[in-house]
Amino acid sequence: MIRAWMLDESAHAGPEHLDPAFVAGYDRKQGHPDPGEDLDILAGHGVATVVDLAAGTGQFALAAALRFDRVTAVDISPAMLDHLRARAAEQGLANLEVVGGGLLTWEYAGPPVDAVFTRNALHQVPDFFKAIALARIAKMLRPGGILRLRDLIYDFGPEEAEEIFEGWMRDASADPALGYTADDYAEHVRTEYSTFRWLLEPMLAAAGFEILDVAYDRRLYGAYTCRRKS
Repeated sequence: MIRAWMLDESAHAGPEHLDPAFVAGYDRKQGHPDPGEDLDILAGHGVATVVDLAAGTGQFALAAALRFDRVTAVDISPAMLDHLRARAAEQGLANLEVVGGGLLTWEYAGPPVDAVFTRNALHQVPDFFKAIALARIAKMLRPGGILRLRDLIYDFGPEEAEEIFEGWMRDASADPALGYTADDYAEHVRTEYSTFRWLLEPMLAAAGFEILDVAYDRRLYGAYTCRRKS
């Protein structure tokens, strides 16, 4: 049941993610991030079943289905889901289930899974709802299960924001078809909900996660491996 106070996730997913024309060029704009490191980390923890939350076009889910026994890919965007279903069918991936839903609304009804992967999804909701989403993720996992989280997270203090953002935007793409531009980054900061590292990590702890490993790129992009405590 969707409560009256619950966030409308489809309104916060970014209108471009609901547009089939944007989805068709999404992977090119994203730069085809290699899921190899994430897959190796999960394999190192003996993972067999994985949920990919906010799966997008399936860059992780499709590769994960070649490595693990069962993968469930979840996304709020019908356009993303159509794209991913078509790619899964082309590759004959019978162990990949593609379903519609959001961080706050999808109800997982199966047995606890070994791992949850999510990339660039938590920044689409305010911190209050991030904490709720993380608690829901913990419930999907078996005790000792792994959360692999990647997102745009700020590893600096408020007083450093201007300097960090100026450098970030200087290095942005000049072509919006080939990457994210300075205007894209500025819009992200203004209208989306990337949070500080020192706010996210207590949320992870409150949800029952132990941080096993964390790495940051340019103090802007965080990659976390977390284990659900028993």
